[in-house]
Amino acid sequence: MQNQSFITEFVFLGLSQNPTVQKIVFIVFLLVYIATIGGNMVIVVTILCSPALLGSPMYFFLAFLSFLDACFSSAFAPKMIVDLLYERKTISYKGCMIQLFAEHFFGGAEVIILTSMAYDRYVAICKPLHYSSIMNWRLCGILVGVAWTGGFLHSIIQILFTFQLPFCGPNVIDHFLCDLYPLLELACTDTHIFGLFVVANSGCICIIIFTMLLVSYGVILFSLRTHSAEGRRKALSTCGSHIAVVVLFFVPCIFTYARPPSAFSFDKMVAIFYTMLSPLLNPLIYTFRNMEMKNAMRKVWKRLVVVSDEK
Repeated sequence: MQNQSFITEFVFLGLSQNPTVQKIVFIVFLLVYIATIGGNMVIVVTILCSPALLGSPMYFFLAFLSFLDACFSSAFAPKMIVDLLYERKTISYKGCMIQLFAEHFFGGAEVIILTSMAYDRYVAICKPLHYSSIMNWRLCGILVGVAWTGGFLHSIIQILFTFQLPFCGPNVIDHFLCDLYPLLELACTDTHIFGLFVVANSGCICIIIFTMLLVSYGVILFSLRTHSAEGRRKALSTCGSHIAVVVLFFVPCIFTYARPPSAFSFDKMVAIFYTMLSPLLNPLIYTFRNMEMKNAMRKVWKRLVVVSDEK
């Protein structure tokens, strides 16, 4: 079925039409984006330059998660930040589809990596004697491959359905990014079935995986009763970080996609949270109470200082 779109571009209303507010938001978002990329890349570089960390599946997945966070944020943030400098914020039809694809590609991969990280912690805490044989590098490689494949399949399904929507009337999106529900509102056809599809393909998947993750962490915490006080403290610290990241990622996604397509005034605020704040907070959460990461960062920093001094 051929897409019958007559629209070549969309116009974003953005967060605000007030020039003063836009300038303030521009500065804030620019700083947030720089901090997001910087924080996540520091984690990636630290783990890649620390053989002791890179040899651990937990830190291997953490490096991959940080890379995904940087990519996920970059799918929207640069365009959104630049748009704040212009009165008229436009995006081409093709650019809109690319943005939509990137959002669901990196988001879908992140869901699978967060699930892999939960499984890694489950094996480490509940089956410590079998950890090295279960969480081998072959399995880690498979899980990363599944993350890329799952993200791609989830995203390509969304795009193929969106391509079927005819856009022939209004082209103004009351948002700052291209997403499924804002686009459904502009389609020149009955989108009821499409709305149900979004709930099934994104919302229900998020709810099911989020519930599975919470149950798995519940099992992990329950099994800690048999551990020593020191073992409990270390496991709780690690699992606490994981649970915080899972909640920050899944709750906004469930709110956005697991409901009928209707516009709420705070939809944009929720979108800011999962596109800008969640990728920024993840590196802070994972490094704030993690002594291994902090020590590794100090060693890498000292190594870089020594190399620069020698030059």
